[in-house]
Amino acid sequence: MAGRKKVLFLGLLAFLWVGLDTESKEEEEETCRLLGKFDLNGYVDAKNHTLVIGGMFPVHSRIIPANKSILEPVSAKCEGFNFRGFRWLKTMIHTLKEINERKDILPNVTLGYQIFDNCFSIPKTMEAALVFLTGQEENKPHFRNSTGAYLAGVVGAGGSSLSIAASRLLGLYYLPQVGYVSTSTILSEKYLFPSYLRMVPNDDIQMTAILNLIIHFGWVWVGTISSDDDYGMDGMTTFSEMLKEMSYCVAFSEIIPRVYSSEKMQKVIDTIKESTARVIVLYASDLDLGPLVMAIVHHNITGRTWIASESWITSAVLAKPEYFPYFGGTIGFAVPRADIPGLKEFLYDIHPSKDPTDVLTIEFWQTAFNCTWPNSSVPYNTDHRVDVIGQGDRLQAMSDEFCTGQEKLEELQNTYLDVSQLRITNNVRQAVYALAYALDRLSRCEEGRGPYIPGNTCAYIPDFEPWQLMYYMKTLKFTTQNGRKIEINDNGDVTGYYDILNWQLNDDGEIAFVKVGEYTFTNSMHELLMKKNARIFWNTESSELPHSVCTEVCQPGTRKGTRQGEPICCFDCFPCAEGYVSEEPGQKECTECGEDYWSNAQKNKCVLKEVEFLAYDEALGFTLVTLSIFGALMVMAVTLVYVTHRHTPLVSASDLLLSFLIQASLVITLLSSMLFIGKPHNWSCMARQMALALGFALCLSCILGKTTTLFLAYRISKSKTRLLSMRPLYRKTMVLTSVLVEIGICTAYLVWEPPRVYKNMDNQNVRIFLECDEGSVEFLCTMFGLDVFLALLCFLTSFVARQLPDNYYEGKCITFGMLVFFIVWISFVPAYLSTKGKFKVAVEIFAILASSYGLLGCLFLPKCFIILLRPQRNTAETVGGRVPAVDRSIQLTSASVSSELNNTTVSTVLND
Repeated sequence: MAGRKKVLFLGLLAFLWVGLDTESKEEEEETCRLLGKFDLNGYVDAKNHTLVIGGMFPVHSRIIPANKSILEPVSAKCEGFNFRGFRWLKTMIHTLKEINERKDILPNVTLGYQIFDNCFSIPKTMEAALVFLTGQEENKPHFRNSTGAYLAGVVGAGGSSLSIAASRLLGLYYLPQVGYVSTSTILSEKYLFPSYLRMVPNDDIQMTAILNLIIHFGWVWVGTISSDDDYGMDGMTTFSEMLKEMSYCVAFSEIIPRVYSSEKMQKVIDTIKESTARVIVLYASDLDLGPLVMAIVHHNITGRTWIASESWITSAVLAKPEYFPYFGGTIGFAVPRADIPGLKEFLYDIHPSKDPTDVLTIEFWQTAFNCTWPNSSVPYNTDHRVDVIGQGDRLQAMSDEFCTGQEKLEELQNTYLDVSQLRITNNVRQAVYALAYALDRLSRCEEGRGPYIPGNTCAYIPDFEPWQLMYYMKTLKFTTQNGRKIEINDNGDVTGYYDILNWQLNDDGEIAFVKVGEYTFTNSMHELLMKKNARIFWNTESSELPHSVCTEVCQPGTRKGTRQGEPICCFDCFPCAEGYVSEEPGQKECTECGEDYWSNAQKNKCVLKEVEFLAYDEALGFTLVTLSIFGALMVMAVTLVYVTHRHTPLVSASDLLLSFLIQASLVITLLSSMLFIGKPHNWSCMARQMALALGFALCLSCILGKTTTLFLAYRISKSKTRLLSMRPLYRKTMVLTSVLVEIGICTAYLVWEPPRVYKNMDNQNVRIFLECDEGSVEFLCTMFGLDVFLALLCFLTSFVARQLPDNYYEGKCITFGMLVFFIVWISFVPAYLSTKGKFKVAVEIFAILASSYGLLGCLFLPKCFIILLRPQRNTAETVGGRVPAVDRSIQLTSASVSSELNNTTVSTVLND
């Protein structure tokens, strides 16, 4: 781009001046011949003025395409009268007159002006800049003196591309240039544009403001459309980078073609239609937006919210009632509004009859009143553009009516006379004042106290150097008439604030720019402040805040999953895995729940895991408790029978103490099962194993005492040769020894590695099984191993003694009891290992109850049956003698073997 502009610059110089060859310069006086003039329209008032301030304004919106058949370069003509640009031009003239009338600013200096229409085009801007520097009225160029007065600086040149083009030329000579509407960030680069300053914030500030507005309303999926120039392209590049940094997304990015193309415009329209983005940032000037606006109206595109830049938010060209269905609700930023005293009257003081050579005024009158001024060569409403809706015709509207000169400006409703929204217009005013205040400070310099080194010298009007004025421009601070403080920093930028405006219809059916907020920016602070209770109009079906997202935010319980090759705002929502939750909308990752927590069904909250154990209040636990208590009651009932009938032969024939100990041990084992029910605690984990082990040890050691007696009786009945005696003290010693050994093992178990409560979460994640960690497996096996050893001895001795004479069968009862015991516990092992949770505990309790009930039933129920229901058989003869052959059905249950020994040759004394 820089190379192209350089070629253009050199071409313009070649077009303007042609020097004589070297030989002729040596022979005769050096002269220059002007080959042609630029076709520039504007106003010049330089006579009798000390200094001149230049100005460039887009009074026309475009240049007429060049005739390709003409080979020689020709200065282009302009078309498309721009009332807004004409008002800006008139405002500069009014401001200079106001300054000249003031006595506090430049009291001995008057300011003239040289103002050109740059037709909103770079070629015309370059032509105007060259004329400022060299002039085109003389045979010899006079730098900064083409009008006869010294050129102090330039106001302009309109859009950013125009200011960049002009500044590349004016900056070579460090000539001050003050912009009033150019916002491109590149103009803040002082290395490239050393003499450019402006009265409007740069694009970085405006882009930051737009980004804050988008964040404020929660729009994450935004489309962008920009003009094909430095203003639009640089602005959108900055904006896109800011969006990415904030994890927001650009749905699409389109460019309005600088040279109208139906294909390119159709592509922009199709993109707007197809995109799901309902919020679009439109970053272009009002003059560039004309074709796009007409295309949107033609294709009836509604339901979009447009974010406007300061260059078109208050444009009367676009803010028309017929466009409201498409652009109503537009929200954007505007420079502060101001009232300019006397401007309205000055604008109304215009008429073509005052100056027949004033072509701009004549064209204004013709365009405003739709007539042709008599005897004027000024063309009327000629438009050489291709129709924006694709018809391809040239639009030439020539009026058949002549202007009378009696037309009333008061009846007009156009941008030129609208002084209700003086925003950019006020910037023009401040740009002129900035040059005036800088010149005033320069004129008040005292020699010896000046800013220039060496010697603290001063500069003087009117022959100062441009760089000397730039010193004052870069340190400029002043207060406007409406109280606004203007301060220019080292980059030539200003601080201040934006008004946030919203397009709404007023009672008259016209579009009103309603202020709904403010954006303040300083060197250290940026703040967006929306008005409280501000009524914002949204152009949506529901009139509610527009919703613009690529994908709806992931709800709690889900996480965002990126889509390959798509922006981060487009994603899929995946449910969180088990045990993970997302509590806030839009989380990228799910959070794992703590050890004691689990995700709920919606996966949006961690809840305490369900603690599971065999409880008393559930059916299974209640049933087992009932069986345990019922068994204990049965044992106590047997004990009661034994106590009541302790003097009967059947009871007294047994070892009564051992019987009572067996009954007590069965009560312990039956009730110990209740320790397995309910919420486990460390004490219950230790108590239940100890009680169970000691209960079985006591029971089995007492049974072993009985079976040992029976075994010795069996040996006597077989050998009949020796006297064997098993005294009661020996049996008690055997029981005591077994129990003491078990107690010792249990004590060591509790000391070294006792059972503890354990949270088992291996089997199911949603529940915590409260179990007992048995601690040392070795101690546990040793403890119950002793019980197994005692049970095995009981079974072997009773199995051998089952062959005693028919009237004695207690050995058979014990044998069956031990068989039940072994069957229950052998079946328990695989059942225990194959179950989980509370059912595992239930299996263990069932084994305890079943084995206890088995022993109770086999050892005591037959005797209780005879004692209670067959008392006639509970006699000494039946218990002590052989049952007659005629009464073989009577089965004795005595543990006494005395009658058997009377029939043997050897007598054995068994003292019970």
